[in-house]
Amino acid sequence: MGIRIGIIGAAGRMGHALAEAVAAEPQAVLAGAIERAGHPSVGQPILHGSDVAIRDDAAAVAAGCDVLIDFSAPAALAASLALGKPLVVGTTGLDASHHAAIDAAAQAQAVLQSANMSLGVNLLAALVRQAAARLGDDWDIEILEMHHRHKVDAPSGTALLLGRAAAEGRGVDLEEKSVRVRDGITGARKPGDIGFATLRGGSVPGDHSVLFAAENEVLTLSHHAQSRAIFARGAVRAALWLAGQKPGRYSMNDVLGL
Repeated sequence: MGIRIGIIGAAGRMGHALAEAVAAEPQAVLAGAIERAGHPSVGQPILHGSDVAIRDDAAAVAAGCDVLIDFSAPAALAASLALGKPLVVGTTGLDASHHAAIDAAAQAQAVLQSANMSLGVNLLAALVRQAAARLGDDWDIEILEMHHRHKVDAPSGTALLLGRAAAEGRGVDLEEKSVRVRDGITGARKPGDIGFATLRGGSVPGDHSVLFAAENEVLTLSHHAQSRAIFARGAVRAALWLAGQKPGRYSMNDVLGL
């Protein structure tokens, strides 16, 4: 029998993709699906033909799982952590209070959080960190991201993940160097700034590019998601890895051995 995985936020687009990814993974078993009380999907199978129904009794579902994956919403994070199970957090839009809650919960349970579960994106972040460390301050750093029209947060969690990687490579604080808005007469670019540009439209799952620009040359490191399935596959891989870990806070870097 494989690792028993439960999905929190099962009725969403990512919830469906996660269910398909778990069902396709030989080492995993789709053991449960959780949605908020009153959601119209409660009582319905998570996948066509599946015997796993979406339920609103989170504690009962969690009891039958080895690890949970949460792609719901920031407001639901506290309840997910309170279930006390190893937890993979893929929810974006988290603020400092959410990260503090993860840190506190990780004292007693294994929690893996990442703004992006794609294996490719996390490798990209490692490359960005390395490039930022090796290139001088005369290389300007700009981060460009585009997502579908329904995305509610900006910059994306992945763009911020890449921004933090660049800041770590430079040995600076992203909050002090981040430039999120340019409008009107802004003046010349300040040396050391890390700029963000956000595009929204259509059904783009997620495109991210980090540009290192110097005199007469530009280095671009990019990742283009073609389907939400890549995030689901990465999350399932993370869940399989996390199920056997001791309490603590982990990231995709730990899964990939970076």
